[in-house]
Amino acid sequence: MSQTANDTLRDGKPKRRIIFYSHDTFGLGHLRRSRALAAALTAGDDNASAIILTGSPVAGRFTFPKGVDHIRLPGVTKLADGSYVSQTLGLDIDEITALRAGLIKTAIEKYEPDLLIVDKEPSGFRGELLPSLEWLRDHGNTKTVLGLRDVLDEPEVLAAEWARKGAIAATEAFYDEIWVYGVHDVYDPTKGLPLSEAARDRMHWTGYLRRETTDEVDLPDHPYVLITPGGGGDGAAMVSLVLEAYEKDPDLSPNAVLIYGPFLSGDVRDAFDARVEKLNGRVTAVGFDSRIEALFVGAEGVVCMGGYNTFCEVLSFDKRAVIVPRTVPRLEQWIRASRAEELGLVRMLDETRDGMTADAMIAAIRNLPHQNKPSEAGADGLLDGLDVVIKRGRALMDGTA
Repeated sequence: MSQTANDTLRDGKPKRRIIFYSHDTFGLGHLRRSRALAAALTAGDDNASAIILTGSPVAGRFTFPKGVDHIRLPGVTKLADGSYVSQTLGLDIDEITALRAGLIKTAIEKYEPDLLIVDKEPSGFRGELLPSLEWLRDHGNTKTVLGLRDVLDEPEVLAAEWARKGAIAATEAFYDEIWVYGVHDVYDPTKGLPLSEAARDRMHWTGYLRRETTDEVDLPDHPYVLITPGGGGDGAAMVSLVLEAYEKDPDLSPNAVLIYGPFLSGDVRDAFDARVEKLNGRVTAVGFDSRIEALFVGAEGVVCMGGYNTFCEVLSFDKRAVIVPRTVPRLEQWIRASRAEELGLVRMLDETRDGMTADAMIAAIRNLPHQNKPSEAGADGLLDGLDVVIKRGRALMDGTA
């Protein structure tokens, strides 16, 4: 085993330090994925620790496993015109980006990680990661990994986006490995990207990231369908459709447990709560539960959007699912749900094919018991992601990769 300059020995073994960069300008996906990876890479190793750099405004509402902590970067908000502003500090976007970049670089310099895992954005939000990547290239012994989910966007749109952001150049210049948290035979997220053969030779397909539940949660004492729009920021249409289904069909069963997500709030949430109350217990709703994995375990089925983490939970807990994918601002969820339906893993409610109507949702919920479980379509063979991540991560940190 090689020992890097920043290794501190304890019990004769080098400490392993990992930093995760999770820009999190919207939603929960990047933070939840980084948290799952950090837990896997530090589990059972008293000499391992990890820090997650995240812009998520709800990071403090999660529990983190032993050896894992987080640093909250100042948040940004995306406006309707596609531009960004500071969430709370009153700074313009260039000022907030510079502040975030400085905090990231300081954390990396002081913590001296053995491994940096960057989620999705090779150069970071608006290039904020580039100063740190350049410093690591010139000064550090840190190994760097770019982690990509199974689907990013349709190839032509993604190619234009990466060209605009300089993401291809950053990927080629700064990363020792590229991990794809999916299976090549299911979908290739880099299709259409002009990556060099050398970069593609550094790619490793991990498989999907299996989820487990360790938290004790009081579950309903009756059968239920779990309704989850993920973070909830773009889930109002799906939630409304489910409520309309239960309003229209008084015999629709089983009852529903609705988790709004932390970003579905304000007047929209109030209006949904009023509709839930009129359903007299047939639908119950809560705002946010960071231990949602336990609710998956107890559910008869799931109605959800098509985000990566939710899809991993559907597969991991072997739940019959109806996925209602968003199609804007990117087609990621639709591509994932469409491909999963082709493979027999889930049922998709497609706006063009099925119509986004109460009748379509009623039919989908009523059909849930008759769907195959994901395991019947071979889901277990897709879920090796965490095992591969542990193997690759430790090999990089130990110098045996």
